[in-house]
Amino acid sequence: MFRRLRQLLAAMAASLLLCGQLAASEPGVLVLGRISDDPAAHYDQLKSLLDYVVPRMSDVGIREGRVLMARDAKQMESYLRRGRVDWVTETSASAMALEARARARPLLLTERSGVGAYHTVFIARRDSGITSLADLRGRSIAFQNPSSTSAYFVPAMELITLGLPMEILLSPFDRPVDGSVGYLFARSEFNISTWVHKGLVDAGAFSNLDWESMQRMPESYRRDLVAFHATDEYPRALEMVRGDLSPAVVERLREVLAGAANDPAASEALQRFFGTTRFLPIEGDTRRSLDVLSSGVARVAAVLE
Repeated sequence: MFRRLRQLLAAMAASLLLCGQLAASEPGVLVLGRISDDPAAHYDQLKSLLDYVVPRMSDVGIREGRVLMARDAKQMESYLRRGRVDWVTETSASAMALEARARARPLLLTERSGVGAYHTVFIARRDSGITSLADLRGRSIAFQNPSSTSAYFVPAMELITLGLPMEILLSPFDRPVDGSVGYLFARSEFNISTWVHKGLVDAGAFSNLDWESMQRMPESYRRDLVAFHATDEYPRALEMVRGDLSPAVVERLREVLAGAANDPAASEALQRFFGTTRFLPIEGDTRRSLDVLSSGVARVAAVLE
């Protein structure tokens, strides 16, 4: 039974991707995309907001909405360059990579659960002797996954900027060479805090929101751990549009999304859209932080990827 269910979900995901590929370039169709390793789980989150947006864009010729998810950043870059995706929702580091590599343009800042910006904290055991980033030489650190802004790109940027050599480790039991920082991916924020608490790795890095979360940082762990370094803040998430999308469609989409927080009809769709509370304009300070992040993402790719 469970095998059959998995097959059905996989078939659904495949059909959604195919549907998006076939229809993305059709006139009058607005295609919303996201990089996802679980399309079946994310489809409803995207479709609910798309169903709210599309009827409010008929004046610029939009009559239908479709969802198209990519398995990784390279596939999404291809979709954008070929005009198969019009609008993408992503965390800020992934969004900046799409801007640099696929000529996507930032549309709006996405505020989730009332938070529009966050920063990274580095954590270690209180008894580890680690009090600064320099102390990570010859030690190991856990990140979340290679697409995470706060738990990969931003902390890697910090370490690279300080001139600390980095090398990927095969497992928590592997050790880096002298003078370098060994890193590996724990796959979840809870795993990061657990690995640090249990001494499997020397340090971890994730967002201040994760540090403050009882689910990702249980109180029983917190007593033994310390946040020894914090980075600057960066936007939490962004809505992006492809570079050659019609200006009229871009402006109308901006208007609809920016006004959604004040429309009771949008409340359920916003909540399902990854807990979004509102969309905000990208102004001077936000753009400057995105420029810093964009440079850092490029540097991480050049050094580590």
